[in-house]
Amino acid sequence: MEAHRQGLDSAVEIEVRGLSIYTHHGVTEAEREIGQRLEIDVSFDVPDCDAVLTDRLEDTVDYAEICEIVALGATERSYRTLERLCHVIGERLMERFACESVRVRAAKPEPPLPLAVSEVAVEVVHERPSPDEQEPETE
Repeated sequence: MEAHRQGLDSAVEIEVRGLSIYTHHGVTEAEREIGQRLEIDVSFDVPDCDAVLTDRLEDTVDYAEICEIVALGATERSYRTLERLCHVIGERLMERFACESVRVRAAKPEPPLPLAVSEVAVEVVHERPSPDEQEPETE
């Protein structure tokens, strides 16, 4: 809010890259039972980030909290698809940080495929609709 009171308009995007988490997601029963490491990247906007002016930690996002939210979303239950996993993580980040958009990418290094592949990945983007795009309320 401080930045907006001073008439400044700045955009802040937070990124966490390469968060490595051992999970139990996958199509096959073996993937879900044995598990595997996923590499997760997230990025999202931080609305009204006063830290650009104040330089105070309490005026921005705690990176450790981001990692905790992602890790909990990735480990508390098993999903068959990375698409669903990314969607759940994105919803949680949007809810917690009130951001307008969030991007979540999950990659499986050396996936269990019959051909040599260095990784497979899925990226899901969530964006809040702008006020003029929202559907009118029905009575």
